[in-house]
Amino acid sequence: MEQVTAEQRFREVIAGSKPTVVVFQATWCKDCHFIHPFMPQVEEAYQDRLNLVHIDVDDLPDLSSELNILGIPSFIAFRDGQELVRFVSKLRKTRDEIEQFLDRALEVSNALQK
Repeated sequence: MEQVTAEQRFREVIAGSKPTVVVFQATWCKDCHFIHPFMPQVEEAYQDRLNLVHIDVDDLPDLSSELNILGIPSFIAFRDGQELVRFVSKLRKTRDEIEQFLDRALEVSNALQK
């Protein structure tokens, strides 16, 4: 998963026509570490349908503030530079919940293309 460390790169990756899911995390976040072991398999399962990138909120605090990232990990899906849907909760996220969100992001993206 690409780690985005510059706001300009963030704008580039979300501008594409292929849906991009940005995972906002931090090195000090225990719930972020919980998802690390299974995220490579999740990314591989979805690689043909969407891009997954991650941002450390401490690397880009102004962007995190602009996007109203209050809890982490947070997942936001974008296409053509526009936010499609987000997955934020105060509870620890499971692999199944993340995959359900990715499926929902793809559904929203496909619905908007029609």
